[in-house]
Amino acid sequence: MPSESLRWETLQALKNSPKGKISFDPFWLERGEPLLAGCKDSPSLSPIAGVILERLSSAPLQKSSSFLGSRSGDSSPVLSEVSISSTGSVADVRSHQTVFYLSTQLALRVRQEMQEKLVAAVASAESEQLKRFEELMELKQRQEYQSMRDMMERETKESIGRQEKLKEEQRRRITLVNLRLREAEQQRLREAELERQRQAEGRERLRSLNSIQEEILQLNQLLEPSTQTKTDLPPASLSSYSTRGNQLCSQVSEVVRKTAEGNFPSLEDMTVAERALHEMRALIRLMQEEAANVREKKKKEQEQEEERRKQAELLAKQEGEKKAAQLAKEKAQRKGLQNSAEDVTLKWYKDLQEAASRCAQSFEQLSSAKDGQTKKLKLELQKAATIPVSQIASNSGSQLREIFDKIDKLLSGRPVVSGGKSVSTSQHPQGLDFASYKLAEKFVKQGEEEVASHHEAAFPIAVVASGVWELHPQVGDLILAHLHKKCPYAIPHYPPMKEGTPVDEYQRILGYRVDDSGVEGQDSFLKRMSGMIRLYAAIIQLKWPYSSKQGPVPHGLNHGWRWLAQMLNMEPLADVTATLLFDFLEVCGNALMNQYRSQFWKLILLLKEEYFPR
Repeated sequence: MPSESLRWETLQALKNSPKGKISFDPFWLERGEPLLAGCKDSPSLSPIAGVILERLSSAPLQKSSSFLGSRSGDSSPVLSEVSISSTGSVADVRSHQTVFYLSTQLALRVRQEMQEKLVAAVASAESEQLKRFEELMELKQRQEYQSMRDMMERETKESIGRQEKLKEEQRRRITLVNLRLREAEQQRLREAELERQRQAEGRERLRSLNSIQEEILQLNQLLEPSTQTKTDLPPASLSSYSTRGNQLCSQVSEVVRKTAEGNFPSLEDMTVAERALHEMRALIRLMQEEAANVREKKKKEQEQEEERRKQAELLAKQEGEKKAAQLAKEKAQRKGLQNSAEDVTLKWYKDLQEAASRCAQSFEQLSSAKDGQTKKLKLELQKAATIPVSQIASNSGSQLREIFDKIDKLLSGRPVVSGGKSVSTSQHPQGLDFASYKLAEKFVKQGEEEVASHHEAAFPIAVVASGVWELHPQVGDLILAHLHKKCPYAIPHYPPMKEGTPVDEYQRILGYRVDDSGVEGQDSFLKRMSGMIRLYAAIIQLKWPYSSKQGPVPHGLNHGWRWLAQMLNMEPLADVTATLLFDFLEVCGNALMNQYRSQFWKLILLLKEEYFPR
């Protein structure tokens, strides 16, 4: 068809038309315009398209090969020719134009479809390529993240490993240090234990040495010429025994002198002291055996003569004692002094002793119990009653109220804790009497021992005793009974020696301690009497400061005035009277002066001018 030979010229014309000059705008999509909007519009031909087609129909076909290389400037001669012959060929152009329009419309539609498919394929490919790119980027990110995490994990593991090594090294060092410290502490404890054992053994040896010295000195007293057991021995034997005893005492004294500088006696020193003690005992036994042999020999010789004179001597002795007692009584009446306490005072003393005996008999069942439970209860009650009194000292201070409350609870039947266990007097019908008796006995014993050694302890012990006495009068009577029994001079009373009473028993009545080794020394006796009279002098002037009761002291200064007056009305005893008067006045003389004023000074003047010379 003729139109096929003109396809290249037609395309050239379309290229030069406004529709053929489509420019690419990258912002069409942002403005919302379709990408191929210009391509989808129906194409239109220039008004001179017919002239062009007619002109081109006569042109040779070989010119079509140079269509793509032509320039826009080549159209100028064509346009000039078309303008010249335009008038004569308008009708031909229109017919050709219709055919060309239809074929062009069809070609454009096909091209448009192909273009749309191409665009769709390109868009699909680009979309897939974009997805692959995104997947690649995600993969790279994941790989980088995984690499980073692996690196961090490696660093973390390395750091943890280093920390574990450091911790292990630290633990090893700590274990080593602890081991060394433990070894050092164990070494210190071993050394301390050895030192403690050495000190304990040294103190034990020192106590044993003191006991040995005390026993040797007591045994040596039996070797003195004035001892009755040696009167039957010849003077030469007595002298030899006494000399050897003094030598043994000197040996022990030499050992004791070494310990005066704070050193403990050695095993060799203890061996020397024990050997001296054994020799002293053997010496005493030998002397006693010799004395027994001499007495036995004399006994056989004098048995008949002694039997004849025995009755006569006994009668003479009784008569002499009666005359001596009568003379002493008459002499005392002439001088205004007595040899014994007043009858009222003696009756008061006997009543207190009978009350104490009845109290002791009332808990006989508890005291002599055989079953383990009752014996355990008795022991716990005794501890609960005596331990608080033992805790009273000169520096007790605020602890006195706590001690008093504990004693008051016990005597009131309420439970108290003693040695980590709860105990009450209500657990046994005789528990209260038993606790009261033991408590009073302990108060007097504290005066006999603690106050005798530490005079300042009299006041704290006395103020607690006074408070207990005020709330529980039975305990006060028992304190007086125990005091009078151990120290009859607190009544005051000088017990006379009754006919037929052994000497040892009479010395016990006077307050001396008598055991198998003999009678205690005068210094020890006076020391104990002093402690008890000081305790009594403190009790009569002190009142429990936390008492809720109003009134005077339960056993007040009037009893102290009675005691002092009766002491000055009785014949003085050597050592005893002077010691007791001094201790009594030193403790409560100021209280008596404040209460009795001029009467007290009259009594002191009587003591100075008339009683001292006796």
